[in-house]
Amino acid sequence: MAQQPAVGVDIDALAQHSYWLQLNHYRLGQTSQWKSEIDSPEFFLTTQGKRDPLAELQATVAIFQAQQQPAYSDAVCRFPARFNWLNNKLAANWPQVDCADMQAWQAIIQPQGMTLVFPTAFMNSPSSMYGHTLLRIDAKDQIRNKELVAFALNFAAQPDADDGAAAFAMKGLTGQYPAAFSLMPYYRKVREYNDLESRDMWEYKLNLSPAEVNNILLHVWELKDTRFDYYFIDENCSYQLLSLLQLAREDLALTDAFDYQVIPSDTVVILHDKGLLTAPQYRPAFGTKLLHYSEQLSAEQLAAARVAMAGQYPDGKAFTDSERAAILELAYEWLNYRFYDEGLARDDTAPQLTQLLIARSQIAASSPFQPVPVPAVSPEYGHGSARVGLGVNGYRNNDSRLLLSWRSNYHDLFDAQGGFIPAAQISFLDVAVSLDADFNTRLERLYLFDAMTLPPDNAVFDSWSWSMRMGFERQPDIDKLSSRWFVQGGYGKSWGDPNALHGYLLAAAELNSGDITYRRAEVGAGIDTGLLWSLGNENRLGLQATQIYLVDSDVDYRTQLSATWQWSPHSDWGLRSEAGYLHWRGEEAYAKVTALYYF
Repeated sequence: MAQQPAVGVDIDALAQHSYWLQLNHYRLGQTSQWKSEIDSPEFFLTTQGKRDPLAELQATVAIFQAQQQPAYSDAVCRFPARFNWLNNKLAANWPQVDCADMQAWQAIIQPQGMTLVFPTAFMNSPSSMYGHTLLRIDAKDQIRNKELVAFALNFAAQPDADDGAAAFAMKGLTGQYPAAFSLMPYYRKVREYNDLESRDMWEYKLNLSPAEVNNILLHVWELKDTRFDYYFIDENCSYQLLSLLQLAREDLALTDAFDYQVIPSDTVVILHDKGLLTAPQYRPAFGTKLLHYSEQLSAEQLAAARVAMAGQYPDGKAFTDSERAAILELAYEWLNYRFYDEGLARDDTAPQLTQLLIARSQIAASSPFQPVPVPAVSPEYGHGSARVGLGVNGYRNNDSRLLLSWRSNYHDLFDAQGGFIPAAQISFLDVAVSLDADFNTRLERLYLFDAMTLPPDNAVFDSWSWSMRMGFERQPDIDKLSSRWFVQGGYGKSWGDPNALHGYLLAAAELNSGDITYRRAEVGAGIDTGLLWSLGNENRLGLQATQIYLVDSDVDYRTQLSATWQWSPHSDWGLRSEAGYLHWRGEEAYAKVTALYYF
C-alpha cells in the first residue's frame, strides 16, 4: 500500500514554497498570480500547470502517491528533482526507481563541481554585446589541463538563420525566439568564444557541495527538450542560469533582485555577493595573446614573422636562436588566428602551420614570451550595470538647472574601466531630466541606444572602429535649447593604448528631426574624433569633437566640443565633470558636475 504524506503537511502552503516555485520556474504574471517561464506544455502534468502551482503540485503528488506503473516510474525518472524534494518534504518514503537513461547520463558527465564561465563582451554581435554566462560541469578528479574535455551547460536562443540584425534585435526584445539548455564539450565553447570571437574568459569555481551540484543537475535533466521564450533584457542566459543555480539549496534566492533586467555582469556580481564564487581563472582570448606576444618583438622581428607565415623562415645569421624561436612562435599563432578569423582554406593553411611547428622544434631555445598578465580588476569588482546621477548644469546663455539622470545599463567610455573591455561602451535607456529655479521640469536627453567600440590599429590587427547612437537631446537654437530626435553612426580608426592614451577618428553621418529642424528630416555628414586618457582605474579624461555638415538646411553645419573628467574612487561611485561648446542655429557653452551612483 502506498505511504501517506506526513500528517500536518499543508499542500496549499507547500505549493507556495519558494523551492516548488523555482522547480517550475513560476514568476508573478501580469494577468494571473503565477506564470511559469517554461513554454513547453509537455513539461507540466496538468493543463493548468503553467499558471497554477497548486494544481501542478496536486497532480504530481497524486502520481507519486498512487504508485501505479508505468506512470509512477515514468514520473520519477522524468522529474527526479521534484521527486526527491517532495519525498523529503512530505516524509512520504516513496520507493526509488532505477532510471537507466539518467544514470547513464550521470556516468558520462561524472559531476563533482561547477564553474561559472563569463566570456566578455563581443561588440560585433547584438546578442553578445553584454557578454555571456554559462556553466562548466567539473568531473571527479578533474585537473586544469583536462578542463577542456569537461561538459558545458549553456542556455541560448535559437534564432532564424535568415534574420538580419534588425530582425534579430526586435525578435530578441519581444521573446519571439525559442531557447533551451544544452550540454556540449567545453572545448567547443572555448573555441567559439576564446578563438573565433576572440573574447577573454573568466572562470569561477562555485562554492557548491557535490550534493548541491546533484540537485542542480537533476533539474537540468528535467529540462531536457524543454523550451523557453528568450528575451534579451530579462529572461536571458544570465537570468536562467541564476534560476538554475538557486536550486542548489532552499535558502538561495538569486533572481529576486531582477524584476526587469539582468545581464551577464549582474550574474557574476550577485554570485560573488552571495559568497558562491572563488577567485577566478583568467583565460585570455586568442587575439589577446597574439597582441601581447607581438608587443614583445621589435619591428624587424614582426616583419620576419609576417614573411615566415608565407614559408620564408628567419636566418640564423640575422637573428639569435631566441629571436628565431620568438619569430616562429608568433608566426604560428598569427597564421592560426588568421585561419579562424578570416576562414582561410584548411588544405593550404594546415601544412603551413605544421611546417612552422617543425621549424620551431629544431631550435633549442625556450619560449621567450612572457604570459599575458591578468587584468588588475576582474568582472565581479566592476561597477554596477545601472546608474543614477544628480548634478548641476550651468549655461552661458540659459538658466542653470538641476539634473537628474538614470541609465538602465551598462557602461560608457568614462565609467571606471576595471572589469570591462577597454575602449568600448554600450548604453541602453540613458535618460536625464532637469529642474529649473521655478521647479519646471524638462527632458534633456533620452538615448535609447548608444554604442561605440574603438579597438586600436596595430602591427597585427587591422581593426575598424564604429559608433551608433539614437534618441533625443537638446541643441542650441536662436534663443533657446530646442529638441532633436536623431540617429547617428560613425566608422573609422583608433590608435594608441585603450588603457592609457587612446585616440579615434570616425567618418560620421546622421539623420535629424525635431524643433531644431522645424520638424523636417535633415541629414548630415562629417567627422567624430576624440582623445581618451586613463590614469589608473580612478581617473578617466577625454577631449571629443564632432563637426557635421548639414545637407539641404538653412544652417551649414553643427559643432559639438567637450572636455570630460570622471573620478571613480569606488566601483559604486563616480564624480563626472564636463565642459563643452555647442553650435547649431545658435551657440551655447556649458559646464556640469554630476555625482554618479552605480548599482
